[in-house]
Amino acid sequence: MGDERAAAVDSTAERVALWRAMHVQVDPPPHVLEDEIGLRLAAPDDGWRRRPDMDPHAMSRVRAGIVARARFVEDLVVEQVGQGVGQYVILGAGLDTFAQRRPEIASRLRVFEVDQPGPQAWKRQRLMELGFGVPEWLRLVPVDFEAGDSWWEQLVAAGFDAGQPAVVASTGVSMYLTKDANAATLRQVAVLAPGSTLAMSFMPPLELVDEEARPMRQAAEHGARASGTPFISFFTPEEMLALARDTGFKEARHVSGAMLNQRYFADRTDRLRTSSAEELLVATA
Repeated sequence: MGDERAAAVDSTAERVALWRAMHVQVDPPPHVLEDEIGLRLAAPDDGWRRRPDMDPHAMSRVRAGIVARARFVEDLVVEQVGQGVGQYVILGAGLDTFAQRRPEIASRLRVFEVDQPGPQAWKRQRLMELGFGVPEWLRLVPVDFEAGDSWWEQLVAAGFDAGQPAVVASTGVSMYLTKDANAATLRQVAVLAPGSTLAMSFMPPLELVDEEARPMRQAAEHGARASGTPFISFFTPEEMLALARDTGFKEARHVSGAMLNQRYFADRTDRLRTSSAEELLVATA
């Protein structure tokens, strides 16, 4: 893959995929999420597990946060499918593998993966190479955000039905956008068909992060800034709930790290836990 890989694979999306695989490979069962398909897509160098950002102990809370938010969103999608929702939109899809891991659910939906054109073209090629293909119900929607493309217009062009309810997921994205851009995204989702649901992760200000998790959060901010994609938006839970209400959502709730720990990690004996470094908004149109 060579130079094409370096140009096309987003480093953040790759890290997320590798952390999900690390959970399966280094944490004892039961696993919150079983995903090694992202690892196959990423196809990192043989020494990837020795990278500092993959350190099993130092990165355990980050790893837990990644798998917990993914599992939470997938549980929400399964719940909504049971209520008749037939569309699922993943904003900033990266190396998401829901369609490949859960085809028994995904094939009952129309799944739209929205991402930058380069990484998405690379992912399409990898799906073909690995034999997964791109089934009719999976729509890869390239959107050049830097050129000012409208993700909404591209989504509709790809077959999204604005008259039918949907689940929209946006995880690991809000911190890279301005507060105005985040508000615009919420405003767009809030006017979808009644019964539509948004699941969106956000980063609280540093002073609200668990003290134990603050050094890792500061390191993540430094790394993002050094790579040219700084974190620029932070929200308290109260600010995020207010933003959801102000942009037109009927109902909104905050899902904290503590709630995710209770839901997914309470019975574990290995002390694997997430933190409050990134939390979730769930809002209903």
